[in-house]
Amino acid sequence: MKTPRSRNIGLVAFAALMAVAATAAVAQETRYFRIGTGGTAGTYYPIGGLIANAISNPPGSLPCDRGGSCGVEGLVTVVHSSTGSVANVEGIASGALELGLCQSDIAYWAYHGTGMFADKGAITNLRTIANLYAESVHVVVRRDAGIESIAGLAGKRVSLGETGSGTLVNAKAVLEAYGLAEADVDARYLKPGAASLLMWDGELDAFFLVAGYPVTAIDQLARNIEIDLLPIDGAEADTLTAFYPFFTSHVIPAGVYNDNPEVRTISVGAQLLVAAEVDEETVYGITRALWHENTRKLLDGGHARGKDIRLETARAGIAIPLHAGAKRYYAEVNGAAGN
Repeated sequence: MKTPRSRNIGLVAFAALMAVAATAAVAQETRYFRIGTGGTAGTYYPIGGLIANAISNPPGSLPCDRGGSCGVEGLVTVVHSSTGSVANVEGIASGALELGLCQSDIAYWAYHGTGMFADKGAITNLRTIANLYAESVHVVVRRDAGIESIAGLAGKRVSLGETGSGTLVNAKAVLEAYGLAEADVDARYLKPGAASLLMWDGELDAFFLVAGYPVTAIDQLARNIEIDLLPIDGAEADTLTAFYPFFTSHVIPAGVYNDNPEVRTISVGAQLLVAAEVDEETVYGITRALWHENTRKLLDGGHARGKDIRLETARAGIAIPLHAGAKRYYAEVNGAAGN
């Protein structure tokens, strides 16, 4: 039979245990972030998944130094498939998303309230964490459609990209550079996967897609039917890169899509954005996790474009403010490097 003293010791021990558990629970409080990506057949979705894994650290995870997560303690990041860049910046603006992948041009227009956002107004709570990789402007055509240039798209069945996507914005700019208007083509507004399937079935002649190569939807299509990638080069490319500073000359190498040769095109940067309202410490932790050596292995092995996501180019082409947490991390890294 227990004595009053032994019961008191047991109660004290139990209370101490509960206090420790409560402290741990507070330290491991779960927070859920949503990261806007793109369609599942594009590049944003798998890249967003890699980033979500890298920055998350759910309660109960093994410590980073024991092979566990190196992300932000207690953070669980959920990947959200969206229509792309425009939807992602609007999601951040409304509070529906904490993070989002976005083309550099869309981020610039949205933050400054110019371009396609001139009538919508500026989205001033956008902040950048990092520039990730180059997104190629793909113009895919059926080989048997006999289309040899962008100008040859006139009168053809062409998907310009889903409404609300960065692809649609860029497709219109490219058409304009070649003297075509949206009304000059039989325009469709499709997700990459849907456009690929319709082209496979012979119901579509061409489609635009802005994404880092290789794109699953195009790769699978090239394995089943003969396709070509149209070049964007010469005077028209010069006009685009001169007028739009976020466009740069770019090359899709030979063999990326079956038997297709090297093609010259243009590209924009894919960037990781965050809401300004997210606290500095959390964004600092996200940035540190993104560039952790364990994340390097994840990116290199997870997607072909993951190899292009490098600390050395993390601030390239950024035209909107860095979040204070990201800025703090880069300042520390520069200091450590003696820069």
